[in-house]
Amino acid sequence: MANHNTPVIQTENLSKVYRAGKRDILALSNLTLSVRQGEIFGYLGPNGAGKTTTIRLMLDLIRPTSGSATILGLDARRDSVELHRRVGFLPGELSLWKSLTGQQVIEYVARLRGGVDWKYVQELTERLQFDPTLRVRSYSSGNRRKLGLLLALMNKAELLILDEPTNGLDPLMQQIFNDLMREVRAEGRTVFLSSHILSEVQSICDRVGILRGGRLQAVETVAALRHADFRWVTLHLREAANPHLLAELPGVTDLTVDGSILKLRLRGDFNPLLQALSGHYVVDIKTEEASLEEIFLSYYGNGSNAHKEGEPVKEMA
Repeated sequence: MANHNTPVIQTENLSKVYRAGKRDILALSNLTLSVRQGEIFGYLGPNGAGKTTTIRLMLDLIRPTSGSATILGLDARRDSVELHRRVGFLPGELSLWKSLTGQQVIEYVARLRGGVDWKYVQELTERLQFDPTLRVRSYSSGNRRKLGLLLALMNKAELLILDEPTNGLDPLMQQIFNDLMREVRAEGRTVFLSSHILSEVQSICDRVGILRGGRLQAVETVAALRHADFRWVTLHLREAANPHLLAELPGVTDLTVDGSILKLRLRGDFNPLLQALSGHYVVDIKTEEASLEEIFLSYYGNGSNAHKEGEPVKEMA
């Protein structure tokens, strides 16, 4: 296992530039990041931010334009074969042998890894509610994701690198996935997972790195990120609404009124809002989670939290 004092993942100015015709496309810029042993680290950003590029660089699936990555104390390029034996990996796009059954795929990968604990494989199969007797071509996207998770988890790797791991999973399976990740952390193993879903990251991660346009903007604890969290709330009242009713409430901003329909941005508890509406008949309430871009702009877009290009990113313990 990795030493507690040594980062499980350490990148230094890791960059990737793709050449497209006469243009250079920056996929990742000077990423310097440290992930500790025994934590679940969320790598958060919208699609196209550079999350998958980072993972491919760490696993030596593509080569960096500049910079370096050290994984489990090993050089990601020089020691890539050894690293692949010690890392459980789930790619964002999983390509498998369509004519084989799930069980045949599991057995093949198990042989490549030098054997697995078959009792644990059976436990994973049951918990993920996965039927290994079917051929891969017949699996839904959710079941292919389950198979990918099973392959990544089954050898109890020191480090799990998971790219958008819950894509295609229903809410029940997402909860089971969360439970599995907490168990991995409790065993002192490390998880690095990418996601564009804020709620997923908030529910299980210890720290979060926020990536935007190929640049790491900040590394925060989940507790700090929650302070930036807010929701859009749409209220449909029976009668026309008075905007002054809610305008001064704590946590309410961006209030708009269209007859009996109010839309607002709410940070914090619902109770003050509901108390303010106690004299009104509320026909409907709809809430919508803020997008990553909105969270990002809210927390980093201005003021003392803003990150200026060329400055070091902020990191909180």
